[in-house]
Formats: sequence, structure tokens, C-alpha cells
Amino acid sequence: MEYEISVKRAYEAASESDGTRILVDRLWPRGLSRDKAKLDEWDKAIAPSPELRKAYHASGDYEKFKESYVKELDANEKTGAFLSKARAFLQKGPLTLVFGSKDLSHNNAQVLKEYLEEHL
Repeated sequence: MEYEISVKRAYEAASESDGTRILVDRLWPRGLSRDKAKLDEWDKAIAPSPELRKAYHASGDYEKFKESYVKELDANEKTGAFLSKARAFLQKGPLTLVFGSKDLSHNNAQVLKEYLEEHL
């Protein structure tokens, strides 16, 4: 089955075409109100560990971050529940993974999107 998964920066306006919106960061996006975020869920448990996030910010090595984050997802006991929840949302319509990073193409939401596409 073909699912419609997208990623969107938290500071971009929400739209009807987003479908279910899940914030996938451990930290709330700075300066963003809950009303403006228009989120359906905030899943901190699926976000990269604080250690991995800090290491990525320090090194800027996206490929290493991506590899490490996938390993964390594979080892995370909450990943199975997240996959099930994502599948249920996707059966109803589009799913948008919301993130706070300024980098639109090198972030945890992008890695998580690819992970979902491989595992659903």
C-alpha cells in the first residue's frame, strides 16, 4: 500500500493536506505556541536521544547521524508502537512529521520518514 508521508518544519503554517501532524522532536520548537503548531500528537519517545542530537550538532555529519538514529530506532522499544500508530493514521489519510530544525533536508524527521517508508 502506498502511504502519503511528508515532513514539514514546525514554523510553517499547517494545512488541510497535512493530515495527521506529529511533532517528532524531543524539544518543543522555540517560540512556537501550541495553538499555532496545530499538532495531533507529540511523540518525544521516537526522537533521537539527547546524546545523538548533541553529537550531530557538534559534528554536522548527517550520514553518521542518520546511521546512528536508525540504530536507535531499531533498538527503541517504543518504535513498534510508533509504527503501529503511524500505520493507523495513514489508513485514514496523509501523515506529516513535524520538526523544528532549520535544515529542511538534513533532520531527524527526514530520517524517520525514510524509516517509516521501509518498515510499513
